[in-house]
Amino acid sequence: MPLGIVINSVSAFLFFRQKHELNSKAAYLHLLADALVSLGVVIAGIVIYFTHLYWVDPAIGIVIMVVILFSTWGLLRDSFKMTIDAVPAGIELDEIKKVIASVPHIESVHHVHVWPLSTTENALTAHIVIDPELSFEKKLQVVDEIKHELEHHNIHHSTIEFAKFRQ
Repeated sequence: MPLGIVINSVSAFLFFRQKHELNSKAAYLHLLADALVSLGVVIAGIVIYFTHLYWVDPAIGIVIMVVILFSTWGLLRDSFKMTIDAVPAGIELDEIKKVIASVPHIESVHHVHVWPLSTTENALTAHIVIDPELSFEKKLQVVDEIKHELEHHNIHHSTIEFAKFRQ
C-alpha cells in the first residue's frame, strides 16, 4: 500500500505539469485520488488498530469523497462546455469581432461563432462584408491577414465567408 501511495503521487506530479490539457488534468486527478484513497486506508488502519475507533474508516472515506468531488468539479464543467461547443474560456466574442473589423477593407462582421476543437485548439466561422472594389486576390490576402490575427487570439482554425450585405 505505501508503495502505491508513492507511485501514484509521483505519477500525479508528472501529470500536474501538463494539466492545462483536459485529458492530462483528468489523469492527474485520477492518480491523485488513488493516492489519497490509499493514504486514507493506511491512516484509518493505523488509527483503528491502536484505538479501536471503527467509525474512522467511513469518516475518512467521506473526507476523501468530498475532496474528490470538489477537485473534479472543474473537470466536469470544462468537459460539459466542450461537449456543447460553448465559447472557450478566455475568448470574448466582442473582442474577436473587433479584431476582424480592424483589418483594413472590412466593412462589417457578423455570424461569428467560436468553439473548441480540443482543449488546446479553437475554431471560428464568420461572415465578412469586404470592400467590393478589391480584386479577388486582394480579398484572399485580407482573409489571410484575418486568420493570422486570429491565431494571436487562440483561434487556430477559421473559416471566413464573404457576405454581400451588411447585417
